[in-house]
Amino acid sequence: MTRRRVSSDTAWESAVGYSRATRVGDVVHVAGTTATDEDGEPIDGGPYEQTLCCLDQIENALTEIGASIEDVTRTRLFVTNIDDWEAIGRAHADVFESIRPAATMVEVDRLIDPSLCVEIEADAICE
Repeated sequence: MTRRRVSSDTAWESAVGYSRATRVGDVVHVAGTTATDEDGEPIDGGPYEQTLCCLDQIENALTEIGASIEDVTRTRLFVTNIDDWEAIGRAHADVFESIRPAATMVEVDRLIDPSLCVEIEADAICE
């Protein structure tokens, strides 16, 4: 099968050796996505805003690779403070209210930048 890739063109991808998203057949995996701007700098905003930013970037990657947010079957949310679960969960629900993918939220010690509070991965199955 053919492997398709989507890049966000950040320095991280070449330094670490990954793609924003990959698609093999009908399966799409979106790499851990953080709330950063076009220059790779963290955005201003709290857990709700950062979560929406991550999900917007995930949606953009899915669209570029020929899928959609409606195709998402699983998300994994890595958060630096589990007490932020309500704000992060509310943003997740705002995007996935009718889709309701399987989801996991776990607390981690830290992310790549101390101002980031959430990182999200997504898997999708599309036609």
